[in-house]
Formats: sequence, structure tokens, C-alpha cells
Amino acid sequence: VQLQASGGGLVQAGGSLTLSCAVSNKILNFNSMAWYRQAPGKQREQVAVYPSSGSTTYTDSVNGRFTISRDNIKNTIDLQMNLLKPEDTAVYFCNVNKPCWLSLVEGVPICSGEDYWGQGTLVTVSS
Repeated sequence: VQLQASGGGLVQAGGSLTLSCAVSNKILNFNSMAWYRQAPGKQREQVAVYPSSGSTTYTDSVNGRFTISRDNIKNTIDLQMNLLKPEDTAVYFCNVNKPCWLSLVEGVPICSGEDYWGQGTLVTVSS
């Protein structure tokens, strides 16, 4: 399965952006879907999690400003980001943990215990 992130760009503080992560295969099941980010000189941090069951969770710094969602029709994982701050500047990565997907060729389910990552999309918030 392949993930393709998009939607990053330059925005002024207080503005909004929506990131989208297109998944190449129909996901039948998963442990979690998530967005991470990595700012220059810092470690990658988990920003928002969409679990297979239960509630979405957010890191404290974005709670109340960001919303993660899954679009089953478009087969995407989206991150709506509002009230952006300069400290939100980072490369954002989408992630799917332990997915099961429908094989495009054979049409049979395939399951993996691994993490799958998108290539990252840059978000720059100017002050």
C-alpha cells in the first residue's frame, strides 16, 4: 500500500490548511491512521491519531485547532488545521499502522504488521 500526502504550503499565522493523504488501496482494517510532523532540527512527533476504534487523539499543542478524519469514499486521511501558528511549521507525514487492504491484482485481502508512511508535505506558517 502507498500513501501520498498533499496540501502543504505557506500560510500566515491564524490561517488554515487541509492536508490530505491518499491511500492507494482500499483499506479493509487497520490499527490506527495518524499524522506526524517533523520540524527542522527536531524529532518526528505524533500530531493526531484516528484509531480503528475509540476516539481521535491529539498532541496537546494542536488540541482544539486540528481535526483528523477519514474519508472512506475518497480513501483519504485528512488533517484540517486551523489557527495555525509559526511553531506548527514542519514537514507533515501521514501514517497507517498495521493495515489490511484489498489487493488490486488478485482482489484478496492482504494484512501487514508494519507502519506505512507518506512522503511528507511541508507546512510553513509565517508570523
